[in-house]
Amino acid sequence: MDFEAKIISREVSEILWETEKTVGTAESCTGGRIAEAIISVPGASKYFKGGIISYVNEIKERLLNVDSQVLEEKTAVCEEVAIQMVKGACKALNTDYAISATGIAGPSGGTKEIPVGTIWLACGSLDRVVTLKVEEDHGRDINLAIATNKAMELFLNFLKEENAPKTLEES
Repeated sequence: MDFEAKIISREVSEILWETEKTVGTAESCTGGRIAEAIISVPGASKYFKGGIISYVNEIKERLLNVDSQVLEEKTAVCEEVAIQMVKGACKALNTDYAISATGIAGPSGGTKEIPVGTIWLACGSLDRVVTLKVEEDHGRDINLAIATNKAMELFLNFLKEENAPKTLEES
């Protein structure tokens, strides 16, 4: 794991410790790398409950409650599936938050419509999910490293927004 990922993981850790919230992961193409980034910080067992590696659609449907019709019509590599994976993980793992990744890391498996390097990332809660699409192909290992770092950055920014002090108008 690179230095940047460790710094992001530490910031995520601090926020989750302070807020006493929990997180889980639902990973397809990243195969547990996001969970690995989270648990790289000592004490992660206080806020990280676990992860589901749903490499095939059957597991996305059975364990994460991803809609089979969406998988059939849009494939597993779409924003809707990434969102459903977050919500499914929050429910299955009984967490406040979840992070998901679904995509094509390569070197093969891509199509004209969904080329290698296309990875949808999502994070959030049952009430609010944010997404990010990664679209460049730098080879499998780098694609997975980029997706993991981007997922952690996305989650850190989500946590900062969720825990920002409310202004008088928002209260």
